[in-house]
Amino acid sequence: TAGWEALVASQPSMHRLFLLHVIPFALIPSVMIYIAGTKQTLMFFDLLPGNKLVLVSLILFLVQLVVVPVMATILRQLAEVADSHPSYRQAFILAAVAPTPLWMAPVFLIVPDMLVNIAVTTLAMMAAAGFIYFGIPTVFKIKEQGHVYLLFGAILVAGVIAWGFLMVCTLVVWGSVQNLQFAVGPAGG
Repeated sequence: TAGWEALVASQPSMHRLFLLHVIPFALIPSVMIYIAGTKQTLMFFDLLPGNKLVLVSLILFLVQLVVVPVMATILRQLAEVADSHPSYRQAFILAAVAPTPLWMAPVFLIVPDMLVNIAVTTLAMMAAAGFIYFGIPTVFKIKEQGHVYLLFGAILVAGVIAWGFLMVCTLVVWGSVQNLQFAVGPAGG
């Protein structure tokens, strides 16, 4: 709660938050997928060669950048169920900071153990849920605990749907990229 209070009190601009928080943290999953895919292929990354993996990583990064402002719009609308009418800026703060643990979890892709990565991702999801739960009263200025619970549940569902959308987008891109042909040199016969 103290962290949220300090963040809200500092009144960060959306541009600054996007440039200095969202972009660097959104880079982590993309870079780690590329590194894990090119340096260690013990898990599931041996399906794509490096040049195609770059494309998948780039598209994942761009989708993450789009999802944050979209989630801010959704959060703003969901806040109405709790009789709260936050500004877009307030919703953007929550949408930009809450996924931070999920952005950091892919660092563990350097550990070639699927169970470790599942455990880390689960912990990251729980931490992101905690960020949301403790951020709602401070960022949206909601005093009534019942409204906090209601909004938390709604945001959690929206967040899980957004995360699922991100995973589906990644898999669709992954599948599409597998069939792409990149020119490596002159075609010879």
